[in-house]
Amino acid sequence: MSRSYRNGSNQAATVVAVVADVTAFILGLWILFSLLDANRANDLVNFVHDAARWLGSWSHDLFTMDVEWLRTVLNYGLPALVYLFIGHALAGRIRRG
Repeated sequence: MSRSYRNGSNQAATVVAVVADVTAFILGLWILFSLLDANRANDLVNFVHDAARWLGSWSHDLFTMDVEWLRTVLNYGLPALVYLFIGHALAGRIRRG
C-alpha cells in the first residue's frame, strides 16, 4: 500500500475516534451537570442538555427507574459507551484497512 493511502486512513480513523470522544464527552458532561444540579437557565448547560438529548435520543427512557439520578446516568451513559465502543472499533478497523 502506498504511504499516502495509509496516512489518509490514519487521518480518517483519527477523525472517527475524535468524533466518538467528543460525543461521549458531551453526554458525560450532561450527566455531570445533571448530578450537580447545574442551572438549566445557563446557556452552556442548556446547550449541553440539548446536544445530549439529541445524541441520546435513541435511548430516551430506555431505563425508567424511579430514582432520577440513576435514570439520567443510565439513559445518557449507555449511549456514551456505545458511541465510544463503536467509534473506536470503527477507527481501529479503518487503520487496519
